[in-house]
Amino acid sequence: MHLVTLAGSPSAHSRSSWLLQRAAAALSRPSRTSHHIVLRELPAEALLHADARHPALAAAIEQVLAADLLLVATPIYKAAYSGLLKTFLDLLPPDALRDKRVLPIATGGSPGHLLALDYALKPVLAALGARHIGDAVYVLDSLLPLDVSGQYRLASELDQRLQRALHGLLPTPSPLALEPA
Repeated sequence: MHLVTLAGSPSAHSRSSWLLQRAAAALSRPSRTSHHIVLRELPAEALLHADARHPALAAAIEQVLAADLLLVATPIYKAAYSGLLKTFLDLLPPDALRDKRVLPIATGGSPGHLLALDYALKPVLAALGARHIGDAVYVLDSLLPLDVSGQYRLASELDQRLQRALHGLLPTPSPLALEPA
């Protein structure tokens, strides 16, 4: 089974990317390969010009096409997922997500931004062929504070919600290996 993650934040120190890494670590298994795509590290000019033939973009697209499980993380800005993620998703061919299990993960500053997942991101994922979209995980920025060592901390109830969403994503339930928050 091949796991691919898409980190859609333009920020190097992103709560959504941190949650994505945590989720990917929980899904890692010796029998499962994984590939992590950090969209902000892709060539900006190629992204802006929608040059899907650029080697870095072509490789990222191929990884998404090869995925069985896809975790997509984004911050929510002004009631929408990141423009960086939108730009990349627009490069994917129609039905790129057919037969893939997809989990949207997002962070945002307001409870009202939760709806951006249902009204903006999930329809795009479905338009790309995803038929098994897991229960989205949305976390308020205020619920992912930095501790004194500069690490994000996830409350127990949010950690359990992430675990439930990951369990629902898997074709057959398997134990997860999340470290304590």
